[in-house]
Parts: sequence; structure tokens; C-alpha cells
Amino acid sequence: MVFDKIKKGIFGSGDDQPEYIEIDLGKEVKKSKVLVRPFILRTYEDVNPILNSLRDGYTIAVIDFKPLKAKDVIELKRAISKIKKTVDALEGGISGFGESVIIATPGFADIYRPPRSPVHNPADRVVRE
Repeated sequence: MVFDKIKKGIFGSGDDQPEYIEIDLGKEVKKSKVLVRPFILRTYEDVNPILNSLRDGYTIAVIDFKPLKAKDVIELKRAISKIKKTVDALEGGISGFGESVIIATPGFADIYRPPRSPVHNPADRVVRE
């Protein structure tokens, strides 16, 4: 019968081992480069593109928040808090540089932080006479 011929053509006779064909189902192409992208926080709504880029997983965000700081400090605190929560969820890092820039990274990148020297309280000093 016709089906038997097709079956033998595909699987071979019962004595032969069946041959397997690998089918490419359109593998997803992953980005291999990291993108360092600058952002400017002018309003609280400017947080959304930053968060979307960080969630993508290949973006290190350099965020200038000086315009929002001059406009509304409370909105700035809300925006930075939202960025920090997202970065924490992504197991990334966030750090301030200078007085108006923060860096936010996804989980694959770390931010260098120099070791801190212990802060000495002047009240802890023992004066010997």
C-alpha cells in the first residue's frame, strides 16, 4: 500500500535503525553586546523607558536626574525608589556617581565599590594624660 511505502521511505525497513532529522524551529537570536545607554529624568514618567531597558537584560543605564531634582525632589525620590526596586528584583546594582548621576545595571554586571575604611567617632577616643 501507499502508506507502507511512505513508512518504509521515512523509517526504513524494520531491520534498519530509524534516521532522525533535526528541525530548526527558528531559534531565538540573543544579543551578545551590552548597551550602555544614557537617560535623563525630567519627569516621573521618564522612569518607564529606563525600567523597560533594564528588564531587557542587556542595558546598563546611566541616569542624569539633575532636571527632576531641580523641579521636584519628592518625585525624584519616588523615581529612584522605583528604579531601585526593579534593579533589586533583577538582582542588579545601583549606585550614585557625583551629585546628579546614577548607574543601574542588570544582574550580569556589578558596580565597583571601593572598600570603606571604618569611621571613627571622636567620642571613642581615649585621651591619656
